[in-house]
Amino acid sequence: MMKKTFYNSPLGKMTILADDEALYGLGFNDQKHFGGRYDLNKIAYGPSKMADKTINWLDHYFNGQKPSLADIVLTPQVTKFQKKVYQNLQNVPYGQTITYKELSDAIQNEQSKKNLSRAVGNAVGRNQILILIPCHRVIGSDGALTGYAGGLDRKEALLNLEEALTHE
Repeated sequence: MMKKTFYNSPLGKMTILADDEALYGLGFNDQKHFGGRYDLNKIAYGPSKMADKTINWLDHYFNGQKPSLADIVLTPQVTKFQKKVYQNLQNVPYGQTITYKELSDAIQNEQSKKNLSRAVGNAVGRNQILILIPCHRVIGSDGALTGYAGGLDRKEALLNLEEALTHE
């Protein structure tokens, strides 16, 4: 049974939605769109094995380490398109960024090349598992920090933590 757990990150209070087997959501309590298809008021508070693993991962991440996702099963409840976007986001290495256009190009097959940057932006903006699915690593084509549901100040802080902004 899915439960919610809270995590006090250096960037604000977060809510974890997980059961013993999978992580379904991770977001800042004041962000846009958090909870997605779930009614957060109907999910009981309590511990779970996957929430504990997520907390451990976050502790390491915020301490400047590069933790592995090997033990965390990410199970966002999303569309097929969003799933493609998130799978590609997970290929963006720690400390690096990708543009919406580059992400659009990466998810398309060779038969149909069109700019899906706007659709990609919508999918990125509705990411239900922040940080672990690193939507904060997506930037505008001109290098601008745009479109982070958790707030641009947090996006900048996450990129600074990863030293991604010094590589631009």
